[in-house]
Parts: sequence; C-alpha cells; structure tokens
Amino acid sequence: MGVAASVTSASGLAVTFVFGLVNVLIYGTICLINWYNGGSGLGNALMHFLFTSPMQVIGFVQWKRRGSNKEGAVNARRLTPKQRWIYTGIFLAGTVCAYFIIARFDRSAADTFIKTAVVLDVLPLVCNILGQLLMSWAYMEQWIFWIGVNVFSMVMWGKTLHDDPDSSYALIYLIKYSFYLLNAVNGLRNWLILSRPGSQDLR
Repeated sequence: MGVAASVTSASGLAVTFVFGLVNVLIYGTICLINWYNGGSGLGNALMHFLFTSPMQVIGFVQWKRRGSNKEGAVNARRLTPKQRWIYTGIFLAGTVCAYFIIARFDRSAADTFIKTAVVLDVLPLVCNILGQLLMSWAYMEQWIFWIGVNVFSMVMWGKTLHDDPDSSYALIYLIKYSFYLLNAVNGLRNWLILSRPGSQDLR
C-alpha cells in the first residue's frame, strides 16, 4: 500500500490517498509496537493515527476539487517565497516543541541531554506533518519534506536494527524508505513540471 501510494502521488493521482489510508494505519501500528518495546516511534504512531489518517480524506477531496490535467494528474502549485520562510520557521519551532513533548514519554532509558531516539522520532514526525499538509493542498514543496521523512526514517530504523539485530521488521522498513527516497526525488522532478506556470501535463 505504501509503495502504491508513493508511486501514484509522484504522478499526481488522487487514488494515492486510498492507498495512503491503509498504509498509514499499518505503519502507525508498527511504530507503536516499536515504542512499546523500548525503541522510538511514539511520535510517528500518534501522528499517523491522529493526523495523517484523516488527512488522507481531506487530501482526496482537495485534489478532486483542484481538478486534473489531461493526463489525469492534479493541477499542482508552488509556495510563494514568504510561505516558504513560514514553513521553514514552523519546521524549526515544531521540531523543538515536539522534542520536549515526546521526550517526556521516552522509553529508551537514555540519560543524555539530547536523546537520540527522540530526535530520530521527532524529525520524521515534523517532516511528515508538513509534507502531508502541503501534499493535501497540492504544493510542490511537499517533496522536500518527504525526502526528509525518508532520510530520517532510514536512520531511525537503521539504529533500531543496529541496537537489536532480532528486529527483522526494521530491515523491511529500511528497504521501504530507501525506495521511498528514490520515488521522492522522482516526485520532486515531476512536480516541478506539474507546478510550472502554464504546465498541463508531464513531459
């Protein structure tokens, strides 16, 4: 489901939100299990259940309202320079706030000032929230945050596998996010075209 959602979103197809809903429910459950077993993942679990799931419905409706070009893709758009600075500020502030909130529930037993497990949970969490918002309203800049999600998630699951070699499911997510990263780069390329003024098709 995640692969299907990723590929269709890169092409700007509204059906991505159908695949996406199933995917986020499954992934949220896995993150919750990982957190319960002493790893990171609480922030991502809560985000998937409480935010990303309903955003799939909102995104589907928004993409349908924006219509589509002759290839069936959504009519994409770009943020203004001012909006880009606003999202950058939200990312930085959101990361700090989310860190202190998630750190209160950390189960990794780390006694360092900066808890690595929490950082690796928070970074993809904030990128996911902003990426989902921009995706639901068909903004090209979503792909910058999706690339961040993929890179940070690969580090998070890589650490999980390193700390507990028996966590075989972590390898699955490493492979998954490696593919997602490649698709996100392709999605950025496609959406740079889709969001170009006057562009109505993929070339």
